[in-house]
Amino acid sequence: MTDVLFTHSYFLQFDPKEQRAGMPYPPLGTLTAAAYLRTFGYSIALHDAMLSHSEDEIVAPLKAHRPRIVAIYDDGFNYLTKMCLSRMREAAFRMSGHAKNAGATVVVFSSDSTDHVEEYFDHGADYVLCGEAEQTLAELVAVLCRGVPLPLREIAGLAFKEGDSIVRTSRREVEKNLDRFPIPAWDLVDVERYRELWRKKHGYFSVNLSTTRGCPFHCNWCAKPLYGQAYNSRSPEHVVEEMKFLKETVRPDHVWITDDIFGLKPGWITKFDALVNDRQAIIPFKCLSRADLLLKEDTIRHLKNAGCATVWVGAESGSQKVLDAMEKGTTVAQIYEASRLLHDVGIRVGFFLQFGYPSETWADIEKTIGMVRDCRPEEIGISVSYPLPGTPFYDRVRSELVEKQNWVDSGDLDLMFAGAYSREFYRRLHTVVHKRASIWRGKNATLALLRNPFSLRPHKLRSLAASAYHGMTLPIELHRLRKERAIHESD
Repeated sequence: MTDVLFTHSYFLQFDPKEQRAGMPYPPLGTLTAAAYLRTFGYSIALHDAMLSHSEDEIVAPLKAHRPRIVAIYDDGFNYLTKMCLSRMREAAFRMSGHAKNAGATVVVFSSDSTDHVEEYFDHGADYVLCGEAEQTLAELVAVLCRGVPLPLREIAGLAFKEGDSIVRTSRREVEKNLDRFPIPAWDLVDVERYRELWRKKHGYFSVNLSTTRGCPFHCNWCAKPLYGQAYNSRSPEHVVEEMKFLKETVRPDHVWITDDIFGLKPGWITKFDALVNDRQAIIPFKCLSRADLLLKEDTIRHLKNAGCATVWVGAESGSQKVLDAMEKGTTVAQIYEASRLLHDVGIRVGFFLQFGYPSETWADIEKTIGMVRDCRPEEIGISVSYPLPGTPFYDRVRSELVEKQNWVDSGDLDLMFAGAYSREFYRRLHTVVHKRASIWRGKNATLALLRNPFSLRPHKLRSLAASAYHGMTLPIELHRLRKERAIHESD
């Protein structure tokens, strides 16, 4: 009998957009919690739902491991789980049912379960972990598996039922010393299956790593159910130790650093740069930052020297009016300058863009499109404003969330509240902006080839081919977008 069988509720199979992208990452947060419980001597197993085809696949590991506890423990480091997708909620409910049928105690942890505790109890959960959860889980497992005489009400960050009532204990203070958490339990993952999928689709293999928890900034649409407004960082030494481990054992070609904000702590990136070079632990990586932070001191130079290949910038909008309404705390000018400086040192740029924020007009949308044209990011991620509980934005539009309150999958792009344009308009806009960005990237690749014909590489050929295709299909999509816009503006 196994003490704890870990799983999680994110299925690539149920997210068509991410399935097409073909960039699955193992459940890092789940692996971290599993490794932490191991330090107390518990026997651990994992059912990795990421690459499963249905919720029913958990039945076999339930029979094989006969776990006392099933922890449906989502990867809080992956932005996809923070989106609280309704299809993944359904998956958690079904796996919870299978676990109960197998006689296991069910413990759930996710952003979604924190917001919808009662619904998870209605579908078989015995306990819900709220907030940062590793220590809460360890204390609960000690009670359930070893009979430690700790009253449940004294376990901070826990929700459970007493009769018909739901008990929520006090909020757990977030851990400030993140170095106490061990390197994730990579031995539980079928690494070779991930490697095969990545290399077949992209020609390289990427894994994930986290160096911080939380974000101290105040964007009013950003939900923070797990860490609140706190921001804590691992030491550069601890992170480099993990990178060395990954390089020697997992052998990735690339790393996604999942932090909401990478290297915010003063001097952190400088020290990381020195250590990762000294330990010969460099792996090309991508990270997320803010435009204003990238302009401080020699941040970009140190990023480049440490192996940074791509920086994703939370640009959101090319309209200062919209950025100010979001309380983003950055300027359009900073986005332009950060993009220029990153390109100057050879770091690729990614933009996260958000359309549909209240007060956004067509003129604001045009400014955002113009920013993409001018800054030429190599990658863009486009979303529409998505209200999640616990945010000022959600409170503002809550009364309008009638038909549904969560997206089904990450490609849903349903505005869900009364925006300036129709839902179909924003979906058309998503397509048009992606096509234009591809065309502009193709022009850049063409100019580079004219300057240096010997620089031709397979990825540049793909860029040119994609650009040609989108150039041919763009007029049709522009016509459809104009039609949707005209329908609304004529009302």
